[in-house]
Amino acid sequence: MRPTESLAEPSLGEIAREWGRIGCIGFGGPPAHIALFRKLCVTQREWLADDQFERAIAATNLLPGPASTQLAIYCAWRLRGPKGALIGGLGFILPGLVLILALSVLFLAGSPPVWIRGAGMGAGAAVVPVAIRAGLGVAVPIWRRTPDARRPRILLYALAGAIAAATTGPWLVLVLLACGAIELTWQRQLAGGGVSVHVWPLLATVAEPGGTSALVWTALKVGALAFGGGFVIVPLMQSDAVGTYHWMTHAQFLNAVALGQVTPGPLTQTVAAVGYAAGGFPAALLAAFVAFLPSFSFILFGAARFERLLLNERVTAFLAGAAPAAAGAIIGSAIPLAEALSETWQYIVLGAAAVALLALRRSIVLTLLAAGTVGAVAGLVGAPIPH
Repeated sequence: MRPTESLAEPSLGEIAREWGRIGCIGFGGPPAHIALFRKLCVTQREWLADDQFERAIAATNLLPGPASTQLAIYCAWRLRGPKGALIGGLGFILPGLVLILALSVLFLAGSPPVWIRGAGMGAGAAVVPVAIRAGLGVAVPIWRRTPDARRPRILLYALAGAIAAATTGPWLVLVLLACGAIELTWQRQLAGGGVSVHVWPLLATVAEPGGTSALVWTALKVGALAFGGGFVIVPLMQSDAVGTYHWMTHAQFLNAVALGQVTPGPLTQTVAAVGYAAGGFPAALLAAFVAFLPSFSFILFGAARFERLLLNERVTAFLAGAAPAAAGAIIGSAIPLAEALSETWQYIVLGAAAVALLALRRSIVLTLLAAGTVGAVAGLVGAPIPH
């Protein structure tokens, strides 16, 4: 596929304006982002045909990292080539990134006001059912499209991911890659062919860098090794940010995840809040750059080969193992997130949020804002708010 195949050609200024607009109003995660880009590129402006857009969704879903960000970059690439990809991608990412950095200063400062701490604790409590809902959102479609004969393996991959996220955070990437490699090997053996698995990604996961390299590695995992949906970055980051390098407390990490949910754009920008806690604005910008660099690289250097990617049996076999493990990891991340809660009133907020999100299917953004409001009020009326 080439950029010249698009039905029309907007100016670079139009791409900057329209992609920036979606970056400002893109609350609600990948489903909302996809709907907004479909409305813009297919329905309203007819820049892309419907089948072109569907193939773009399918191809970006095969890539690790933030799929909706890659879709935004890819659509701009189809319309105006590499310049369009850079302008469109930055337009989509920067509004939410600027906002989450501003909120990080407010919520992650050394001694924020009590109502701010309460708002963070309230929203953080609601993150637990958000994780469960996000994991189920990935897991249910995988289960439905999986043939009966493969379902026992899918359950084992999901269980492995959940256990790794709940108990052995630093090894989660290794588990995701191993599940993909096992499924790839299984399917290749059934087909009567051999299999070649590169071990360098597996070896990389056991490295324990320190200092700036630690932050770069954490951000790289988020941008280049996250399979199966945006929320899988939460367990990938949590063990590094809280347990290994102590950049944040458990409560601050919950705040960062909540900020990533209530700001527009991709959840991947949460890594900027982690970077801010690790080393201020320079570290935040470095973390964001490293996390989003793979998405731009995949499109700029590989978009012309996306049609072949859709037909690559090894890629689809690998994802058939890695994706259910990622879904399990997202659900499993709810356990350490819940363990980070410290006050009784937070569990009440958690229960109410679980009803709103899992039973009533209310908006994630509105639920988190409501939970944050409850927390702010709790702080103002004297509820326990640790420093």
